[in-house]
Parts: sequence; structure tokens; C-alpha cells
Amino acid sequence: MTNNDTIVALATPAGAGAIAVIRISGPEALTIGSSMFQSVSGKVLGEQPSHTVHLGHVKEDQRIIDEVLATVFKDPHSYTGEDVIEFSCHGSSYIQQEIIQYALRKGCRMAQPGEFTLRAFLHGKMDLSQAEAVADLISSDSEASHQLAIQQMRGGFSSEIKQLREQLLNFASLIELELDFAEEDVEFANRDDFQKLISRIRNVLKRLIDSFATGNVLKNGIPVAIVGEPNVGKSTLLNALLNEERAIVSDIAGTTRDTIEDEITIGGIGFRFIDTAGIRDTSDVIEGLGIQKTYEKMEQAQVVVFLLEASNFINQEDALKVEIRKIHEKYPQKAILVIANKADLISEGEKVKIQNELNVISGESEKSRALLLTAKTGEGVEELKNSLLDFVNTGALRNNETIVTNSRHYDALIKALEEIDKVQQGIDNKLSGDLLAIDIRQALYHFGEITGEISNDELLGNIFANFCIGK
Repeated sequence: MTNNDTIVALATPAGAGAIAVIRISGPEALTIGSSMFQSVSGKVLGEQPSHTVHLGHVKEDQRIIDEVLATVFKDPHSYTGEDVIEFSCHGSSYIQQEIIQYALRKGCRMAQPGEFTLRAFLHGKMDLSQAEAVADLISSDSEASHQLAIQQMRGGFSSEIKQLREQLLNFASLIELELDFAEEDVEFANRDDFQKLISRIRNVLKRLIDSFATGNVLKNGIPVAIVGEPNVGKSTLLNALLNEERAIVSDIAGTTRDTIEDEITIGGIGFRFIDTAGIRDTSDVIEGLGIQKTYEKMEQAQVVVFLLEASNFINQEDALKVEIRKIHEKYPQKAILVIANKADLISEGEKVKIQNELNVISGESEKSRALLLTAKTGEGVEELKNSLLDFVNTGALRNNETIVTNSRHYDALIKALEEIDKVQQGIDNKLSGDLLAIDIRQALYHFGEITGEISNDELLGNIFANFCIGK
């Protein structure tokens, strides 16, 4: 990607619609845009003030391509930090392509994926973590993922990293200065203040690193595996949660042979539900493969919903208790939700007894809940949704704390913490300033990787290649 030519792309989704926006950015944007556009008022587009909108026609010689609104953004007050012209035209696919092809003939080049945002980064309109948040914002499909992307795009995460980096850089400069006066044996960097700074940086880094587990599931959705014996109502429960007939329901045991997945949003949090094959001993090869996949999905899930039939719990209480405890023992780090389904088939007294028994079992694990419901009628489904939300740590999100969602940032934070730990060890062992400076420089390097103060063409290419064209 080069930064000295003029680029053009469709900035709205491809296909027919009411309107489409075609964006031109670069040093010749005003000249090219003016040559393509004829204002109804007779004004020259490139001579108009920034942030103004003008009615006219995109016209090639005597042929009118479309009546459009042209918006002018002048350097540096634009998204990219360059001169920008945007044509809002009618949403015909033919018109879109005609205008783009016309701009190409006038000297534009087709924009690469993410090139407008790349130019915004290169012109200092945003740092690298903010630029990455643009892609997250576009792909956000729940309140939580949207809020995380907005927070990062507004610089919440990067400002915290920049502040740490600046404080560490100040001390690094003083330590480097000491090296110039090594023979005089003087200390410009107060070691007590430096110790306090390192401790504060370690605490912040550990908090940000720990937040990644929460941020990753809030951004990508929380996988929930619905498991249990055949014919206990797993597919019925999935349909009740989705409020549609997503899975085939039958009285025949073993109907579900493969996993069925779908997503819904509960309380602004995305959940990805996985209906699995019923767990039992079987000689059916296909069903056996489905059961194998069930165990794989349990491994991948953040939450396991173990479904059993309420009347079976009465008849097979001891066996089911053993089965529930096995799941807790096998997945001690997972949230387990034990559900007794088909509660409409038992008496009120039996409901109370089962709930009490399940509460006792669930009380043995901090990450366990238990409830009764009837998936067929939807009774208790809302309570199930609330129980799922209880498993999600949304406190940090509600308190507007910084939450890390990007695996590249997570990796850089891990490496920065390793270097800070080395600095701490150096202070404890009273190492000389030149040795401390080596580890400090490495920590600063990893901080800079996050915000883009340290980057390379390969890194930028990998990041912006994941963007859509036009953004």
C-alpha cells in the first residue's frame, strides 16, 4: 500500500439499495472529484469549504451518470487526514460501478481492504489499536461487542497503554542518562520511585491480561453446549431459546446425530448454543460419531447445560447424581447449569424435592446452578436465560473498565509483563543501570507494538487485510 496516490472505493455494502456512498481520498481527490461533478449551482466542488454538501450530477462529457450529493472534506479534517470527496448516489449496482470506473479513468486507484483506515493511522488520526477497533465495531453484533469496540475506538485502551509507556520512558531516559556519567557514580532515577512505578505497571498489565478471558467471550459470543441423554428435550430447549423450529424434534431417541449451532443475544451478550447428540452407549456408527462430537463441544464450550428429565431424576436419582458430579469433576473450570426438563409431568411436591436435591449438588461447585423448566411450553426459559447471564462477568463492562479483546494486544501485554518482571528482578538484585535499560527498552517495544508507535509493513498488511474494502 502506498500513501501518495488517490484511491476510490464503495464505502457502503455491495449490491442494490436506496443509496450508495463512493469515497475518494488522496492528494488529487478534490481535482478528480471536481472534474467528475457538475453542481446545479455552478460552483466548483474543489473550491468549496470543508464539510459541505452539494447537489449536482456525476457527468462524463455530455452523459449524466447520476444525480448525487457530493460531500467535501479537506485535509486534515477528514477521516483519512487527506482531501476526501464522497458521492452519495442512487444504490443501483450499475450506477455504483459506472462512477467507480469513471474515477479510475480520471486517475484514481482502487483502494485495498482497510486502506482508508490505514491512511487515517499513518496520518495520526488514530493509533493502531483504535484502527483495529474500527473493524471490531463494523463486525459487532451484540450490545457487549459494540460497547467494547466503541470504548477501544475512543482510545480507552490505548490511552492507558500510552500513559504507562510515557512514565516508563521518562525513567528509561534518566537511567540512560546515568550511563553517560558512569564514572561519577550518580543516580538520576530515584530507585524507590522507580520501584513504585514498576509495581504499578505490573498490576495494570496483569489486570489487562486477566480481562482478555472476559473480553474474548463478550466479543465473539459465549459457546453453550446443551448435553444429556437422548430424548430429554435438548432440541426442544434449543428451539425454545431461539424461538423457532431450528432443530428436528422427535420421540425417537437419537434423532440428533450431529451438532446444531445458532446464536442469540441475551441482555446484550451473544450466546452460541450448540445442540448435541444424546450421550448413551450405541452400536450405530453415525450416532457414535455424533456422541464423540458432543464431548468435543463440551471441551470447547464456556458453559455446559446438562439436561435431564425430571421424572427420571426421581427414578434414577443416585445414577444421575453420579453423572452430574462426574461432569463437575471433569470440567472444574467450566460453568455447569443442571436443568430438570419436563417439569410439567411431575407434582409440585416432587418439583420442590428435585430442586432441593439439585441445589445441594450445585452447591458443591462455585460455577454451578440448577433449575426446573418445561422446554415444550417455554416455562422457565426466561429463568434459564437469567442464569446464563449470571455466569458472565459483565461487571467490568458495566463499570466501563478497560477490557482487552484483541489477541495481538494480549500477546504484546504478555511479553511486556515478562520484561517488566525482568526489570523487577534486576531492581531486587541491584543490577546496574545498563542492564536494567536493556529490559526496559524491550518492555517499551512491546507497548509500542500495541499502539503502533513501533510497527512494520508486514504487521500493518496483516491487520488491514482483514478490513472490508471501503473502510
